[in-house]
Amino acid sequence: MTPTSTAAELIRTETDSIGSMEIPASAYWGVHTARANENFPIAGRPISVYPNFVRAFACVKQAAARANLEIGALDEQRAALISQACEEIRAGALDDEFRVGVVQGGAGTSTNMNVNEVVTNRALELAGRPKGDYAFINPNDHTNHSQSTNDTYPTAIKIALAFSLDNLLAELRLLAESFAAKGREFADIVKVGRTQLQDAVPMTLGQEFTAFSVTLLEDVDRLHETIPLLGEVNMGATAIGTGINAPVGYQDAVVRHLREITGLDLVSAGDLVESTSDTGVFVTFSGALKRSALKLSKISNDLRLLSSGPQAGFGEIDLPARQAGSSIMPGKVNPVIPESVSQVAYSIAGADVTVSMAVEAGQLQLNAFEPIIAHSLFQSVTWLERACRTLRVNCVDGITANSDTLGDTVARSVTVITALAPVIGYAPAAKLAKEALATGETVADLVTKQGVLGADALDEVLTPSRLTGIPADPEIG
Repeated sequence: MTPTSTAAELIRTETDSIGSMEIPASAYWGVHTARANENFPIAGRPISVYPNFVRAFACVKQAAARANLEIGALDEQRAALISQACEEIRAGALDDEFRVGVVQGGAGTSTNMNVNEVVTNRALELAGRPKGDYAFINPNDHTNHSQSTNDTYPTAIKIALAFSLDNLLAELRLLAESFAAKGREFADIVKVGRTQLQDAVPMTLGQEFTAFSVTLLEDVDRLHETIPLLGEVNMGATAIGTGINAPVGYQDAVVRHLREITGLDLVSAGDLVESTSDTGVFVTFSGALKRSALKLSKISNDLRLLSSGPQAGFGEIDLPARQAGSSIMPGKVNPVIPESVSQVAYSIAGADVTVSMAVEAGQLQLNAFEPIIAHSLFQSVTWLERACRTLRVNCVDGITANSDTLGDTVARSVTVITALAPVIGYAPAAKLAKEALATGETVADLVTKQGVLGADALDEVLTPSRLTGIPADPEIG
């Protein structure tokens, strides 16, 4: 590679095994990135849209440089320069330089080389040398020393998913707490519970919202269970797991340095050939994301039903009004936040199918389709995190209960008859329910009128604690 001598041209020429290309002199990326940009103008999204992926790759390159220095495979000056460049990238520098498309052929080689080139040229700059001076620091010979795309790429995916999962779990916990807070706020509001969209038995609005919280926390646990699977990496495997071109001692050293750099509990895979070809962890992770997303969509559906109206629907709760709902119907306000959350869930379910197909399509010693796996998972985890945040901030925290509507519905409901069945018998209770529906009278009035139970006995059966299964406050009685 020889930088051009004419400053006005502001280009340099780089050469690979295919031929030579002109590169902007100011660019930190090089010929491999340029070819990828020509070959894969598909997604319209560079890898930099997933910052955790870029950070994770910088961690991998930094760990490799330190390991190579430790075992004597890289001199101190080059190792220090590469490590410093990686440190800056981990801090968010040069994001715009990571520009290969998220969808690409080559099993991720374009991404690996994009990272190698940016790290190398920043290291050259730190050394006071011009970008492209690859005789001093080379993207392949130095920055990629002891490595292959086939071990760095899947390792970076796993680390990036672990980083992203931290953010998602934090948002899920916050959302669960918001639902729990509403559960406490609505603890004394009795309502009609429903099964199959039909009136069932009484419950409290607090029980309903508390259940939302509990189900989300269950998914926190399920997602957390994937962390040990993400922690098994194949660094040192190089091309297919045999470790060719990885010096003795490198595998243990690079995983140890990677643990220190990332703060993650990373371990080396027991069989590097198996680990290089197996992408099952991504199926597991994708499935956990899908489970969480679909449950969140179910909750969003419930919120839309409970808030339907305001006059001709359930009308049990009010969601915060976020924006005008119609260009033709004045005053209409739609449940836009839950609607957006459900759409995220549909996307994640589709991405799970993509991941499953890509994992199945792997052949022999390598899966060439990890780029679409990575893109699908990064988009899903990012969108799910954002969906949790907007549902919490723009919807759940502002939900209010329509206590009058709920009280009136319970008073008129025949669902209380279920509590009477053990006392007066199933058949008499069913007869009373039909009569109440036919006449419009309340169950309580009919029971009293027909002398089925005395007033005191009836009050005991129909106490909120008996109806909802929540013990009465002992201080109240």
